Amino acid sequence: MANITKKVSWSSRADESGATAEGTRLLNGSEPRRLIQFSEGRSLFQIGRLSTVDLEEEMMSEEDCVSLQESLRGRPKEIPHNEKLLSLKYESLDYDNIENQLFLEEERRMGYMNFRCLEISRWVVCGLIGFLTGLIACVIDIVVEQLAGIKYQVVKGENHRFSAYLTVFILASLIVERNCWLIMFTPIAAGSGIPQIKCYLNGVKIPRVVRLKTLLVKVFGVICSVVGGLAVGKEGPMIHSGAVVAAGVSQGRSTSLKRDFNYIFEYFRRDTEKRDFVSAGAAAGVSAAFGAPIGGVLFSLEEGASFWNQMLTWRIFFASMISTFTLNFFLSIYHNKPGDLSNPGLINFGRFENNSQSVAYNLYEIPFFIAMGAIGGLLGALFNILNYWLTIFRIRYVHRPCLQVMEAMLVAAVTATVAFTMIYFSNDCQPLSSEHAEEYPLQLFCADGEYNSMATAFFNTPEKSVRSLFHNQPRTYNPLTLGLFTLTYFLLACWTYGLAVSAGVFIPSLLIGAAWGRLCGILLASSGSMWADPGKYALIGAAAQLGGIVRMTLSLTVIMVEATGNVTYGLPIMLVLMTAKIVGDYFVEGLYDIHIKLQSVPFLHWEAPGTSHWLTAREVMSSPVTCLNKIEKVGTIVDTLSNTSTNHNGFPVVVQVTGGDEPAKLCGLILRSQLIVLLKHKVFVELARSRLTQRKLQLKDFRDAYPRFPPIQSIHVSQDERECMMDLTEFMNPTPYTVPQETSLPRVFKLFRALGLRHLVVVDEENRDSKVVGLVTRKDLARYHLGKHGLEELQLAQT
Repeated sequence: MANITKKVSWSSRADESGATAEGTRLLNGSEPRRLIQFSEGRSLFQIGRLSTVDLEEEMMSEEDCVSLQESLRGRPKEIPHNEKLLSLKYESLDYDNIENQLFLEEERRMGYMNFRCLEISRWVVCGLIGFLTGLIACVIDIVVEQLAGIKYQVVKGENHRFSAYLTVFILASLIVERNCWLIMFTPIAAGSGIPQIKCYLNGVKIPRVVRLKTLLVKVFGVICSVVGGLAVGKEGPMIHSGAVVAAGVSQGRSTSLKRDFNYIFEYFRRDTEKRDFVSAGAAAGVSAAFGAPIGGVLFSLEEGASFWNQMLTWRIFFASMISTFTLNFFLSIYHNKPGDLSNPGLINFGRFENNSQSVAYNLYEIPFFIAMGAIGGLLGALFNILNYWLTIFRIRYVHRPCLQVMEAMLVAAVTATVAFTMIYFSNDCQPLSSEHAEEYPLQLFCADGEYNSMATAFFNTPEKSVRSLFHNQPRTYNPLTLGLFTLTYFLLACWTYGLAVSAGVFIPSLLIGAAWGRLCGILLASSGSMWADPGKYALIGAAAQLGGIVRMTLSLTVIMVEATGNVTYGLPIMLVLMTAKIVGDYFVEGLYDIHIKLQSVPFLHWEAPGTSHWLTAREVMSSPVTCLNKIEKVGTIVDTLSNTSTNHNGFPVVVQVTGGDEPAKLCGLILRSQLIVLLKHKVFVELARSRLTQRKLQLKDFRDAYPRFPPIQSIHVSQDERECMMDLTEFMNPTPYTVPQETSLPRVFKLFRALGLRHLVVVDEENRDSKVVGLVTRKDLARYHLGKHGLEELQLAQT
């Protein structure tokens, strides 16, 4: 195969129209249908694809078309290396420690007690993360419950039905409108935040995803979305909130508040430590949302990387337990039951007792459960496909802030209108008694002493509606009510997810699944099956629907088991989730994976594609590589960093061999951020020799600049200073990971996923310690994955 000699750049440089990648908004820059023009026959193929490119992408050149045509006849000569397949604003995290001389000297100066104090500090930080995350969840739950109670009293106090509808209509529109305008100033706070946190745990740096402003907007937005009556939940955003708390607490400072608590957790100001704490924060968010500490740990493990150690896992579990306990404790005080720890999470499914008919299940019911899992996979795939095309429509036509606000208000108004329309035509009136768990029963269109089931399902908070579907007595809901509610809430939830509001999809998915699951139980019971308890099948349907949409298996199984408080249904839930994932993956990817691709993020999955074993590092690397000498001229460094066409973030450092014509020898790797700090402090050889420097540069100088390193344009270097030299020996990483160019792609992929690499130097196979022939980054691997799928879809379109 021929080497790829095109120099690839993934900086935030301007395109032909002058717009920079930094100006792109979240969930944009995607082209759902790509036109590829062939020279032979001048035929056009339209290929629908989830891998995203720029909306203004030009037609492929004739050379690229010929290359693609040749790939249809056999193996492609080279991997499509299209820069526009990925967004230019995302960079990788430096999870691998840079073991330069400064780092090693600091580590060697530290004694045993210093390391013990650092370990204790990590536990303290994890405890603070759990406590603050649980406190935030408690505040959200209390505020939502209070505002929902006020909303219920206002609607109940309206004597005329039309005035009640008008009240809900106006309240929902105004509340959602306030939420949407606030999101306009912090777009990253929209949605649940789970796709962005998945990317961060995967090793991708998402701009502004863990800032304090993002947390404040997220919390306020979730409250408004739930109280506004949208088909959303508040549990998913808790994962994002916990991650923001972890990122802020672990750094000992806030750039938004411009407060820096010096020497407090200063050692943790690097990507290696910060990403571990964000994992703990995400787990604490899951624990606070569902009361599932073990599920939270598994969520971070499932979405993160595979290079965890035992102590890190225990610290994450500790943060999850503290989060659950904090939420329990404060909610017990709020409910005037101090010490009653019966509210482990924001959603409480209620306990399925062992002596209850709703817990018992028989062996012959397992095929019914698996069939429900298949139904959940089909419905989840339909949900994801509809949401994908709806998101594409928003990207193209609803990208202006005023249009996004109008759409959010329209969804709120339509939700209120649909709810009242269904209530008006519903005659499902149930007697009001102590056996029913509804907290806000509404009498609308029913006789005295009765309540409207449809109205209660819409006006209860989603969490309480799920619990009533699980535990209400048989014959509480009419089958027609459940069928209509499933259909309408399915469409409303699909329309709502992706709006410019803070919202989650966990609870809507559970509510949809619980509704059609209970309907299946009622239909089976009506056919003479006495074992078909509606509450039992509501639980199975909820698991099937959620699994069909988000496609999580291990962590979601444990979350559902912990949330129900009984391990009896562990096997059925696991089988249902596996079936839903298998069936759903046949049609389309999970909802979060779809939105990650729509954001054009260089996301790496657990394993390399199965068809990549015949590829080597030579086919995916970027070449030629910009290298720096061990003692380099300052002007050369400034020009290299300022060149937008080669705006890389890692540079191999080489040393010229004296005598002979041998190529330069690789001796290290240095990052762009390090070079900028060196230029800022003017660490030049001439200044050191003339003793004009005030002090020796330390790791503290790099940590103070982290994470917002100044751009090269802000560094002033005079003409005389450009002639100075800079010695990189003390600051570069002298032992970067290297592979020969014939290394298989699966092995390269495993190195990135197992070690959390950002750069992998490719050297000449004949002399591994000399010639640098290429550089592999996360984006190179992600770009191959997208290009590979593009070729597969092209073959499918031709056949």
